Amino acid sequence: MERRWWALGAVALGSFMTYLDNNVVNVALPTIQREMGLTLSGLEWIASSYILVFAGLMLAGGRLADVFGSRRIFLTGLVVFTAASLAAGVAANGGMLIAARSVQGLGAALLTPTSLALLSRVFPDARERGTAVGIWTATGALSMALGPLTGGFISENWHWGWIFLINVPLGIGTLALGMWALPASRDRVRRSLDLPGLAAATIGLSALTFALIEGEQAGWTSPQILTAFALVIVSATTFLLVERRGAEPMIDLSLFRSRVFSGGIVAMGLWSFGVFGIYFFSALWLQNVLGFTPTQAGAAFVPMALLMAVVAVLAQRVARVLGDDRTVALGLALMAGAVFAISRLGAGTGYTDILPWFLLYALGGGLLVPLTSTILGTLPDRRAGVASGVINVSREVFGLLGITVMGAILTARQTSGLTEGLPALTAFLDGYRFTLAMAAVIVLAGVPISLYALRRRPSPTPEAADEGGPKEPAGVGSA
Repeated sequence: MERRWWALGAVALGSFMTYLDNNVVNVALPTIQREMGLTLSGLEWIASSYILVFAGLMLAGGRLADVFGSRRIFLTGLVVFTAASLAAGVAANGGMLIAARSVQGLGAALLTPTSLALLSRVFPDARERGTAVGIWTATGALSMALGPLTGGFISENWHWGWIFLINVPLGIGTLALGMWALPASRDRVRRSLDLPGLAAATIGLSALTFALIEGEQAGWTSPQILTAFALVIVSATTFLLVERRGAEPMIDLSLFRSRVFSGGIVAMGLWSFGVFGIYFFSALWLQNVLGFTPTQAGAAFVPMALLMAVVAVLAQRVARVLGDDRTVALGLALMAGAVFAISRLGAGTGYTDILPWFLLYALGGGLLVPLTSTILGTLPDRRAGVASGVINVSREVFGLLGITVMGAILTARQTSGLTEGLPALTAFLDGYRFTLAMAAVIVLAGVPISLYALRRRPSPTPEAADEGGPKEPAGVGSA
């Protein structure tokens, strides 16, 4: 086998580790909660701290790759992620675990935006590159299938820390493979890190997450929560001003003039909102309400994830028949319908009642996977790097919002039920069902957005497509 396919293996394994940690912890959360005595807010921070740092620093990871080289940053990310996994696996309390998860997010932020850049360099042939990107994309769906099952099996049969410790030998092996197979490059695409833009983006995301997770407990009108929301507004405004005036901005804001790009980002975000939210809270529902063991809860997600991966492979064929806009809109509509149907299920539900809606959800989610190529296909090749970075960031940010917003709604509803004298289990179920109904409405909002933004128009010439844009837009992990 030629070395470039071994390089693909290293990149795919690295990406697999980062995406696996998006959901491997979810099924183990009840076990971690019992052993550490954590509140729901603490559980959300265990999941959200990883996503927060991952999303907040992903643009920085891409810029570091532009300045110092994709290979070097990718391997550095592997070292950071592996070491943090070891720390998470031996954490003695919630604070240590949250800190280790945050450092894992830092490693993932270095790994992810460099992956596509490395594949573009390793596979200059367009056909081979398409195959490589397809295999790389499939690792995400595979992690969705194995993550909950692995987390459930480990938390039930071993110590929960092994859900993180399994990354250590995998990370060491991937590091060795990457050092041998990945080609060295001295290309320097960018010369500055855009530190003001990075600081503004990171502070804004951190403040938003803090406000959403702690708002219910501290009070939405409390000084610290109002201060956090004010900081979000100030940071967002500062970021826009910095990016508009910077010589080498972290994000080329002219990309958002594209109807397909902007609308596609929103559609991708709504997909992530639903995926992250339903995995997080359904894991709690399956165990706390329906009495599933951790392994059973993890296995419950496997058919859904596998079907999503299969549909993703076929989705491009569906899009050629229906069009990109109708395919994505159909996917979001199916997801929203499945989430709403699950919200109608009660405490006496069995797995046979849940499975059809999980599969419908997977069918819809799989139809959205080609959205990435749809967005990138509307842009000149030299803008693919920054577009990839924005797509990855939006996916993680909306996934974070899916957990925090749904968590805030669930907590508020559950607290109201307890105040009215409902039993704790009944109050949780009422909050969970109400939260899913709200999530279904939010995901459904993506249907008209997709139909408008992704509808086909005559393709402009490359010169016209790039007219008005900067000559050398800032890349995010670009080759």
